[in-house]
This record gives sequence, C-alpha cells and structure tokens, in this order.
Amino acid sequence: MPVFAALMLGMFLAALDQTIVSTALPTIVGELGGLEHLSWVVTSYLLATTASTPLYGKLGDMYGRKPVFLVAIVIFLVGSVLSGLSQTMGELIAFRAVQGLGAGGLMVGAQAIIADVVPPRDRGRYMGLIGSVFAVASVAGPLLGGFFVEALSWRWVFYVNLPVGVIAVLIIVFRLHLHTPAQRHAIDYLGATLLTAGVSAIILLTTWGGNEYPWASAQIIGLGVAGFILIGLFIAQERRAAEPIIPLSLFRNAVFSVASSLGFLIGLAMFGAITFIPVFLQLVYGVSPTSSGLRMLPLMAGLLAASIIGGRTISRIGRYKPFPIAGCAVTTVGMFLLSRLEVDTPPWLASVYMLVVGVGIGLVMQVLVLAVQNTAPPKDIGVATSAATFFRSMGGSLGVALFGAIFASRLADELAQFPPEIASRFSGGLNISPDAVHSLPAEAQQDFLSAFVAALSPVFLVGAVLTAIAFALAWFLREVPLRGAAGPPAELAAEEAIAGGTGAEAIIDPESSPRPSASQHPR
Repeated sequence: MPVFAALMLGMFLAALDQTIVSTALPTIVGELGGLEHLSWVVTSYLLATTASTPLYGKLGDMYGRKPVFLVAIVIFLVGSVLSGLSQTMGELIAFRAVQGLGAGGLMVGAQAIIADVVPPRDRGRYMGLIGSVFAVASVAGPLLGGFFVEALSWRWVFYVNLPVGVIAVLIIVFRLHLHTPAQRHAIDYLGATLLTAGVSAIILLTTWGGNEYPWASAQIIGLGVAGFILIGLFIAQERRAAEPIIPLSLFRNAVFSVASSLGFLIGLAMFGAITFIPVFLQLVYGVSPTSSGLRMLPLMAGLLAASIIGGRTISRIGRYKPFPIAGCAVTTVGMFLLSRLEVDTPPWLASVYMLVVGVGIGLVMQVLVLAVQNTAPPKDIGVATSAATFFRSMGGSLGVALFGAIFASRLADELAQFPPEIASRFSGGLNISPDAVHSLPAEAQQDFLSAFVAALSPVFLVGAVLTAIAFALAWFLREVPLRGAAGPPAELAAEEAIAGGTGAEAIIDPESSPRPSASQHPR
C-alpha cells in the first residue's frame, strides 16, 4: 500500500499540472507579460507529455521500471522548480515543457509498475483507484490554483509539487523492489525522434488551426504534410528497428488494437467536451473559476465511484468486457444530456448531467489499460501500457482542438446577427471573459448567453456521436480471462515456455510479501 500510494501521488502530480495552471494564467500574464503566448503555457506541457509517453514505456521494459520512474519524477520536480522561478513567459513555456517530459513517465510508469506487482485478477481494483486520481485532479487543479494565487503566489502552483514528489521518491527508493532486466539493448533514437516530431506537428496543427492561423494557411497545411510524412517514416523505421519504440506486432493483437481505438475515441470526446463545462458554468451561472471547479464535483464523484466499484467488481468476477460497453453507453447518454443545457437550466439538473458523464467515463477509462496489459507479453508490458496511454492522450489533444473549432465556428455564426461593437468583443472562442459578458446590458447579455448555448450544443452532440461509435466498437473487444498471477496470459505461456523465457517477476518487499505458490502460478 505505501508503494501504491506513491504511484498514485506521482500520477496525481502529472494529472494535476494539466489543470492547476488554468486559474493562475491571468495573474501570470499580469506579472510576466506575453499575453500572445498564453496558450503555450498549457500546450508545451501537453505536447511534451504526449510525445514522451511511448519512449518511457520502452525504456521501462529495457532498463527496469523503478529507475525510469525515479528519473521521471526528478525531471518533473526540476521542471516544477524552474517554472516557479521563471522571470519571463518564454522561460515559463520552456520549463513547462521540462515538466511535461517528466509527466509522461509518471503516467506510464505508475500503470506499468502496477502490472509488475499486482496479478491481473486483482489489478482491476487498483486500476479503479488510479482512474479516480484523474477525477480528483480535474477538480482539485482549478481549486488549488485559485487558492495559491489568492493566498500565496502563482509560483506556488509549481512549488506545491516538491513535497509531494519528494515523498513519492523516498517511498519508491526504499520500499519498491523490482527485478531489473539483465540484458541491455539499444534504444531506437531515430524512431523516437520521428515519432516526437510527427506528434508535435499534428498537435500544433490542431492547436493553431483556426486560432493562430486559418485552416487553409500555408503554415497549417505545411504542418499537416510534415506530420503525415514523419509518421510514415516512423512506421517504416519501426518495421526494421531491432528495438522499436512501439512494436508494430502489438497491432496484431486484437485486444490492443480495439482498446487503443476505444481510448482514442473516449479521450477525443471526454477531454474535448468536458473542457467546455467550466466555461458554461462561469458564463451562464456567473460563478468564479474556483466555484466552477466546485460545481464539477458531481462529475468527479461519478467518475470516482464508477472507477472504484467497477474495478472491485472486475477483480471479483474476473471479466472486463461488460464495463467498457456499459461505460460508452452511459457516456453517450450523458453527452446527449449536456447538449440539452439551456440558459435557464437549473444548476441541480446540470449537476445530474455531469454525474451521468462521470459514471460513464469511470466505467471505461482504466479498464482499457487493464485489458491491454492482460494480453501483452511480459517483455512488452511497459510499451503496451505507454501505447494505450499515448492514444488516449492524442485523442484528448485532438479533441480539445476539434471541439474548439466547432464551437468557434458556430459562435461566429450566432454573433453575426449581433451589432459589430458587441460581436467584436467575443471573437476569442474559449478566451471569452465572464466579466465582459456580465458587463453587457441585461437584454444584450441574455441574447449573448442564448447564442453561447446554441454554439455549445453541437460540441456535446459531436461528443455523443463519438462515444456512440466507441460503444459499437466496444462489442468487438475480445474477452481474455484475467490471470490470477502476475505472469503472461495463458495463450502466451506455451509460446514463452518453448522460447525458454521466464518473464519478469516483481515483489514490493521481499521480506513482507510472499511469492505466489506453484499452484497459483500459471506456469
């Protein structure tokens, strides 16, 4: 339990820093300047996290997950200190990228270590708790960010990571004991570089398209062409690399292919659509950023309860397929309900809609990682985990940009009917200021909020369509019985025995944790 707590702390830090900066950004800009680069404070972190995820999975498989996880924590903490010490917006953006490089290893490392120390049959309840970390971080981020800005300084948004990170480091160093692979292999640096460059081009395309540059501009088209070529070169490199970053053989595994596709779709819908809920709360209900975080507690509660209860149920019955099916169905219903939000929707009813979405996401998100780990060979547990996380992160990155473009386009159509002096004040899409809205005359304010809600409805409807597609795809997820020990799946055991492999075994504390008996071990 101390080790698991440390892993949860590491993941909490990585998830928290995706949201904690949001409420501090106005204050940061006021002190450092650089308003035109504001979005890069978030984008640089997201970009570095997504691009580094596959590399950490491969490094963990090759050099052992404990040292790689510790390196990731140290990189994250160094980035946190440097971010807090930043004197210019350029420095902050660069140091946030350093944070992101560490965060990628925290997310992948924690889930891969759990695969090493917990048998698949029992892993469901642990994965459920891991899923709850994201729920808590999504709400705690804006709340803590607002508190530190008001009570201390925006720099404490980053400094707060230090005591938590140090505790996690100490527990991992002294309590986690894993067998490090005896062999050392060459890292596919070329593949890692091509993947990072390709992913960066795609994320920049979706981030800048329609915001910094028109979609038909040379910059956006150039990024699209570059991303397509780089990903193609990456695939060609992985076909011939001795130690590929993402082994293409993983895609021959039907469970991995379906689970990764599901993760991408759910990430696309979840991260994209949920981004707009705080905007709705602040504009329509007139609450502060901190209060909007509190009003999202129903979503967190639903995700928390569904993750924990679902995880425990999976561990008890040894089956996982019903959960992503049910989760996608419930999420689809929740997204449709959110599309029905109106200016006069009672707050309690909006809370019910958010609760439904939270329950749906909680039933599906971490189950996909469990399914992937259950069928991956022991030598590829880390890279399979990182690949599943990578596709979910890519879905989230693309989702925010996709739904942002849909919202901005629809809002522009709605505002075209307004007087030019009012429409020009609200051309910033997601950067709409609640103060500017509530400073309008009562009649103009009501008209604008009606236009805002009309522009927001298609965002959630598209999210419902995506989760409906995920629901149909979830039926093709193959059910592989969960193993009762931390070894390979049954169909891989014979193959491994022929090859003479023994797989990686791990224990938390050799003096306090008994090894599985021979009768419990599948081999």
